[in-house]
This record gives sequence, C-alpha cells and structure tokens, in this order.
Amino acid sequence: MATIPQRLQPPVDYIPRITAQYSGLGYGEYRWLESEEAPEWTPLSKPLSESKLGLICTGGIYAAGQTAFHFKDDTSYRAIPTEIDTAELRATHFAYDLTDARKDIDVVFPLEQLRTMIDEGALNSLAPHAYTLMGGIYSTRRVIEELIPALVQRVLDDEVDVVLLVPV
Repeated sequence: MATIPQRLQPPVDYIPRITAQYSGLGYGEYRWLESEEAPEWTPLSKPLSESKLGLICTGGIYAAGQTAFHFKDDTSYRAIPTEIDTAELRATHFAYDLTDARKDIDVVFPLEQLRTMIDEGALNSLAPHAYTLMGGIYSTRRVIEELIPALVQRVLDDEVDVVLLVPV
C-alpha cells in the first residue's frame, strides 16, 4: 500500500482526538476556551533584524537533567538556555506522536532555525532562555491564573521585543 505524501494528508481532526484523550485519562468532557473578544494586535516596534526574540513552546520539551513533564494537569514550565546544544533536548507529551520530535527537536522547538535566522541577519538575537510547557492542560483556570502570568513576567524580565509561540 502506497503512503500518501505528508503534504496531501488530511488535517488531523484534533478536537475529537483531544476530547477522547482526556476521557481516557478519567477527566470529564473538556471545555474548550473561547475568547470573548479578539486579542489586541500590537505591531512590531522595529524590524525582526533588530529584535530580540523570545520563544515559548507547548511541546513538552525539556533539557537533559531537568524533570520531564507529566500529563496530569502539569502547569509547570521549563526555562531552557537558548545556547544549549539541541542534542541535550528531550520531548515528552501525552497528546501528540513524539516520533518526529525525538528525531529532530526543531520540528516542535525551532531553536536551530532561529539561530540560522540570526546568522543570516533576519533576526537580531534570542532571549537567554526559551520557555516550554506541556500543551493540552486541562485546567484553563490554572493556565490563566498561574502559568500565563509567570511566562509573561519571564519574557518581560528578558526584555524581548517579540515572542514566537509554537503550539503543538
């Protein structure tokens, strides 16, 4: 049987998949968070070539020596030095197939690509740390009250000009 090239495969119908995943873990029906209003758009204050970029990824990435994420409403995050050798990075997550991430971490945590952009002059610099977390957190309340304020404070402390959010 021939395989369909990746670019021609249908999109993943992730809402039923995530709902089934949580149900299998013993949670009640997942309630998707919907914003009441569109987020405020803030244009860049300077070109990317002059900007310091912060990176936040929801792919469950952690560095060797750090504690891995767990699936039961883990609202923690990991600070990963952006100078790290990517061979030291690991991925754990309950909601996506880790095969490709474990072969090439850049598919979910594009640190090497961002470094290339700096080398090419398309981006000025990276914040000293990237921040990673476990996406698919069941408690939206804990995300809003605990996780988001902590990450916002970290990127403010890093004095970044723009943040790249990489959802997985």
